[in-house]
Amino acid sequence: MITVENLRYAYPNANAPALKGISFHVDEGEIVGFLGPSGAGKSTTQKVVIGLLKGYQGRVVVMGKEVSAWGKDYYQHIGVSFELPNHYLRLTALENLQHFRALYQGSTADPKQLLAMVGLEDSADMPVSQFSKGMKARLNFARALLPKPKLLFLDEPTTGLDPVNARLIKDIVLEQRRSGTTVFVTTHNMTIADELCDRVAFIVDGEIKLIDAPKTLKVRHGKRVVRVEYHNGSGELAAQEFPLDNLGHNRAFLELLQAQRVETIHSAETTLDDIFIQVTGKELV
Repeated sequence: MITVENLRYAYPNANAPALKGISFHVDEGEIVGFLGPSGAGKSTTQKVVIGLLKGYQGRVVVMGKEVSAWGKDYYQHIGVSFELPNHYLRLTALENLQHFRALYQGSTADPKQLLAMVGLEDSADMPVSQFSKGMKARLNFARALLPKPKLLFLDEPTTGLDPVNARLIKDIVLEQRRSGTTVFVTTHNMTIADELCDRVAFIVDGEIKLIDAPKTLKVRHGKRVVRVEYHNGSGELAAQEFPLDNLGHNRAFLELLQAQRVETIHSAETTLDDIFIQVTGKELV
C-alpha cells in the first residue's frame, strides 16, 4: 500500500533535514505505527505521504502511484485524523460531517452512523463550540472515516480521550483493519502502538532506528526469566527469579510452587518504552 525509499525532507531555513533518507513499506490491511518523541520526524513523514509537503527527495509510492503524481482524486481514497481537531465551531457535529461529506465524489459513510460509532449520537445537533476536547477528537476521527478510506492516517489518535473513549477508538481502528483498511499511526504513546500495531518503527532525529512487530521486539529484548512473588514463612512478600528455559524441570521452581503461597508469576517481558530507550538512547517526551 505504501513504499518509501530514501525519503529526505528539509523545511525551509532549517539547520538540518527533518528526514534523513528513511525507507519503509506498509502492506495492505496492516497497521504500522511510527513512534518517536516530538520533533523526531514522524508527523513530517505522514505529511509527505498524504501529499501536504512537497519538494521531498526519494521515492514515495502510495497505492501504486508516486504521491507527487496523484491529483485531488487521491483524497477520495484516504482518511486523515490530525492530532489537533479543526472543525467549524458554529456548525453542529452533524452539519460538520454533512459539509465534508459533500466534498467526496464516491460513496461515503453515513454521518449519523459515524456519530453513533464514536458515541456522539446524542450530541449530533450541538454546536461544536460547546464540545469538550475529547468530543472534538472523536468527531475528528469520525470525519476521517467519511470516505470509507482504503488508507487511514491517524496522528496521536487517543490524545485528550479518557480511557473508555480511548478504548472505543482503538476498537474501531482494529475493526477497520479487519475490514481491509490499511492504517498508518504516528504517536509517542507506546501503549497505543503495542495494542494496535502489526509493526512499529522507531524514528529519532529523522532516522528510522528499528522496525518490527511489538511482540517480536519484546521477546528479543526481554530477559528469559520468570519472576515469582510469594509469601514466605513469615508471611512477608518475597520474590525469586528462575530461568525460563527448561522451567518445567527446574526443581527449585517446582518446590517453591508446592511449598509457598504464590501471589504472582510473570515472565520478564520488557516494554516498548524500555526498548525504545535501549535502541535509541532517548526517552519518549
